[in-house]
Amino acid sequence: MKIVKPKDIKRQWHLIDAKNQVLGRLSAKVATYLMGKNKSYYTPHLDSGDFVVVVNAKDVLLTGKKETQKKYWRHSGYPGNIFVKTASQLRSQQPQLLVKKAIIGMLPKTTLAKQMAKKLYIFADENHPFKDKFENIQKQGV
Repeated sequence: MKIVKPKDIKRQWHLIDAKNQVLGRLSAKVATYLMGKNKSYYTPHLDSGDFVVVVNAKDVLLTGKKETQKKYWRHSGYPGNIFVKTASQLRSQQPQLLVKKAIIGMLPKTTLAKQMAKKLYIFADENHPFKDKFENIQKQGV
């Protein structure tokens, strides 16, 4: 059994297009990359995950009646100050937040979750500043 040390961890970049993908299935795939469970040297106490860039977050699909019935709650801490938005309202105002909440909900509830979440970048459309990370991949046609 080989002991994995933080210096041995190799991080890759993944570009994921969320257009016409179901939100839950997309989130599970992205969470796997962020945790590093796709690697042979995965260890739960180390952050061995990769960087993930999600584009076209505004075009993600919700199945069933979730678009109108799913609610996102936020509370300020003061009595009576609870804020509720449906998934359709959240999609129209901040589509990247809809995807981010689903992905972060699938990460482990440990101190490593914040480190993993920092490697996640979500954009509502095709434009993102990480094009140089994927130049060699796009040239190969992958």
